[in-house]
Amino acid sequence: MQHARNISRQVALVILSVISLYPVWFMLSTALKTPQYYTLNPTGLPLHPTMSNFSDVFSQWPVLTWMRNSLVATGVSVLVSTVISIMAAFAIVFSRAVGRESLFRTNIALMAIPPVALLVPMYMLMVNAHLINQLPSVIIFYTGLLIPFSIFFFVNFFREIPVELVEAAYIDGAAHHRVLRRVILPISGASTVTLVIVNAIFVWNELLVALVFLQSNSARTLMAGLALYQGRYVTNEPLLMAAAFLSILPLAVLYVFGQRFFVRGLTAGMGK
Repeated sequence: MQHARNISRQVALVILSVISLYPVWFMLSTALKTPQYYTLNPTGLPLHPTMSNFSDVFSQWPVLTWMRNSLVATGVSVLVSTVISIMAAFAIVFSRAVGRESLFRTNIALMAIPPVALLVPMYMLMVNAHLINQLPSVIIFYTGLLIPFSIFFFVNFFREIPVELVEAAYIDGAAHHRVLRRVILPISGASTVTLVIVNAIFVWNELLVALVFLQSNSARTLMAGLALYQGRYVTNEPLLMAAAFLSILPLAVLYVFGQRFFVRGLTAGMGK
């Protein structure tokens, strides 16, 4: 009976894996076809694969510029939000500051605000600051969007850490920054990597803010650029699929390098 259950679970995992990987396979197989062959056989195998679509993406579109902008926006916003969130969560959980619980409840309330509600006031703010069509505009917006959930995530994880560890460090005369660096951060490695991957996926795939704040071609992120160019090349699906496949490669590399931490820390901050 147990053996049959194990087989059923394995079959279910295989089916789910095939369903999850099919979109990636469809993008790659379409990108390896010529437009003429795709028109004749859109769902078939690429019997005569070609790499011309990938070279055309780089020659016809400023993909490298868009990818650089996405890497900068994603890297800076995720890094800044993670650092701020770790320090804020440490203060909420382990300090004796007055109002720390009120700060945490306010942070939870901020999570309920949809990003679209902030779009107009943030746009006016960036216009007054002369930051429209510049990467700092979206970096500031993304950082603000990531911080509430990141604080919530770290607070719930830090509350699982035995208080005795922190108290022992304080008894030994360690300052706050030393306790955070030497005691908390080594324990929080898996959770930090998990949060970084989740936030990086959100920022990399975000479209609405990038379309509104980055209107010049040289300032656009990768997703915003592909979304605007799609209308111009709507009949050339293999070219679009080649660009879409290239857009997921950085996230795939990030996940491959962080997967062993990601699996361990996926629910580490949600224990309570």
